[in-house]
Parts: sequence; structure tokens; C-alpha cells
Amino acid sequence: MAGTVSRAFLLIAVVLTAQLWRCTAYAGDGFSVEFIHRDSVKSPFHDPSLTAHARMLAAARRSTSRAAALARSFASGGSPDGAVSEVIGRPFEYLMYVNVGTPPTRMLALADTGSDLVWLRCSNDTTAQPPNVLFHPSNSSTFGRVGCDSVACHALAGTSCGTDRSSCKYDYEYGEGSETIGVLSTETFTFDGAPGSCAGCRDRPQLQVTNVNFGCTTSTSGVFAADGIVGLGDGTMSLVSQIGADTSLGTRFSYCLAPFSAQNASSALNFGARAAVTEPGAVTAVLFRSRGDAFHIIALEDIKIGNANFTLPNLNRYEVALDTGSMLTYLARVLLDPMVEELKRRINLPTVPSPDRMLQLCYDVSDVSRRSLFEKNVPDITLQLIGPGAPELTLKAENMFTEFKQGVKCLAVARVTDEQPLAIIGCIAQQNLHIGYDLDKGTVTLAAADCASSYQSPSASV
Repeated sequence: MAGTVSRAFLLIAVVLTAQLWRCTAYAGDGFSVEFIHRDSVKSPFHDPSLTAHARMLAAARRSTSRAAALARSFASGGSPDGAVSEVIGRPFEYLMYVNVGTPPTRMLALADTGSDLVWLRCSNDTTAQPPNVLFHPSNSSTFGRVGCDSVACHALAGTSCGTDRSSCKYDYEYGEGSETIGVLSTETFTFDGAPGSCAGCRDRPQLQVTNVNFGCTTSTSGVFAADGIVGLGDGTMSLVSQIGADTSLGTRFSYCLAPFSAQNASSALNFGARAAVTEPGAVTAVLFRSRGDAFHIIALEDIKIGNANFTLPNLNRYEVALDTGSMLTYLARVLLDPMVEELKRRINLPTVPSPDRMLQLCYDVSDVSRRSLFEKNVPDITLQLIGPGAPELTLKAENMFTEFKQGVKCLAVARVTDEQPLAIIGCIAQQNLHIGYDLDKGTVTLAAADCASSYQSPSASV
């Protein structure tokens, strides 16, 4: 009898151990992590002294400097070897946590779909400022250096080597002149998953990726907030590509940006099978290769407002970048100006002065009747995408207009300029859309979704 009981307990222990191990390696059906907006109450950059409208206006102004820097790098074609990090120092919108090393150090990094390089501040970074967290390589049993003869070292532009060729050093200057310097290294990265996504787990499930190539930064110039940058671009050095190479999840990821009016809601960043966009009305577009291998580019055939069509003269396709680092959308003047006139005609309400010169179409929604009439009159805008079956993506009023000042709603689209020639679809246009990338297939799938419920935060504060 005692032997039977012992064997039963042993069997239970083996089953529980196996279940817990599955939760700390990686989830075979995919994985989800929290995508935190910089103005969220969960962000260390949240400024409680600002109103929600003031935060939106500040974000729009950040977009202008970011877009200009991205455009400069796009025009130059990125690095000659196709692996670049074009995210700039100051402007950013989303963050994610990553646990680095063994034992892990929890760090908060900027997450960006417009860059490839992953880098984090290391212990000898003399430019770090509180509340920055530093990673101490000497405390980790899984830390390694990338040699000069490695594929990873050759994939990065701007690297240099010492006489022993044991370390691959990098020196990157970004769009607005910011710079990061360090040593290319390898480490184990662990990501906290969405609560409840692993049945039987004691704690939150975790995705563990070994031998991630990352920059161990020793100094920076310019303003780099948070503890580093996680690039989610389509180049070989991006986190997405490295997860695809190291696990069976593939190079698939998706995000669902919660509306900015839901200030306590987090967005979801999904990998593997969980990146599948299965909502009704989903459409799939082709991804076009960026000149710098960092941007996720789609192409428009035309834009429709009712029965009015808008296209660029002498162009069969208009390439635009899907960017989570820019709040505003940017379109060419010859495309945007007639669209604005058509919107004015259809909305048919008096316009009001803009709170900022970059916002060119604003309306008074300061009372219930004005707001109701405005929302009733705003037409849908349809993007005709290039992809199988002539896909069309419909953008609602919340994707095109937002409140940048109390009682004033403005079109969240600005003109492309000579200084900023890159067309961008920004975060406001992407909110409440589930957007899934399959880099192996070269496609992106988009569908309307309730993004405020896409990530269920744990009861404990993160």
C-alpha cells in the first residue's frame, strides 16, 4: 500500500513538473506579452499633471520629429548590409518588459516596429540615469560575446574589432544624431506572458529564447529613455527574426492597440500562433521590402471617401510604413489636400482653429449636440491595399480624428514634406485593429477588433 501511494505521489510530481516546465520554455500555440503605451499609468513616463488631451498633443508633436528622422534613414537606404536600427533617441510610444540573463534582470525597453537592433544598457554605461536599470553581464551564467568573425557581427554596419578579434564593437548614430556604443553580445531573454494563458502554471507563463544577439551598450549620447530598445522590424537582427530562428513559433507577430481613451487598458503583443488574425472581415496585404530592412511597408492603390477616389498621379502604388512609434498618419500633400476638402464637404460643420499648425482640420465637439452631429457626419475612409483579392481596410472616425484639446477634435493626419518624405500610418489610425505580420510569407493581415480587452492585466501591479 505504501509503495502504491509513493508511486502515485511520484506520478503527480512528474506531471506537475512537466506542466511547469512547459510554462517556462515556450508555449507551442504562441505567446502574448504586454504592450504598454508610454502615457499609460503603468509607464514610468506617465505625467499625471497633463490632461488626456495634452498627452495626445504632445504625442503628435513627438511624431513630427520621429517621422523626419525615419525619413532621413529611409531615403539613405539604411545600412549597406541591410541590418539597421533607425529608431531615434527621444520620440517613442510603446514599451515592453524583458528579463535578461540567468538569473534574470527585469528591464523596460522601447518596442519599435521601425527598427531591427536590440540593445540594452549594461553595467558600465556611465550615461544611464535613474530610473534606468542596468544589466550586469558578470552576474549572468548565460552571457556571451559575439566574435568578429561571426555572421551577426558582419550583419551590422558600423562594427569594429580589436586585434584579438574576440569582441564585436558597434557605434551607431541615429536619425537625430543620438548615438549608442557597446559590444555585440548573446544572452537568454525571458518574456512574461499574459496572465491565464498557461493552464496549470503557478505563475505567469514565460517565453524563453536563448542566444539572442543584442547590443550590450556602454554609453549613449542624446536622449534614450528606458533601459534599451527592442527592434521588431523585418531584418535578421530583430527580435521577431531571432524568435523565429530559435523556436518553432516562426516569424509571426501581431499587436492590437487599445484605444487611447481607455487609459487603464494595455495592448497585446503576440507571437507565433497567437499572432493569427481571425476576427471577421480580416484582409491581407503584401509587405514590400524596405530599403533599410527595418520598416514594415504596405502599398495603397487608392483611398476612398464615399464615392470619391484619391490617388497619386502616375503611381500604381503608394508605399506607406506601418509604424507604432508615430501617433499621426502622414500622407503626400497631393493626396491629403483633396481628401481634406472632401471631408469638409461631407462633415458640413464649421471648422475651428487648430491647437497646432500640423493639424489642419478641426471641429468643435464641446457639447453633446455638437459631438453627436460630428460623429454622425464623419464618413468612413477606405484604404484599397495591394494584396490577394483586392483587400479594402475601412477606417472609422476614431482612426482618423482625435481630441487634441478639450472640446476640439482634429484630423490625425499630417502632410508629408520635403524634410519628411516617408508616408506613415500611425498609432491613432491603427487603434482597435488587430494587425498580424507573417515575415516568412511577406504578408500583413488586419481586422477591426476590441483591443481594450486583448490583454488582461494581472491583479498585481507590474
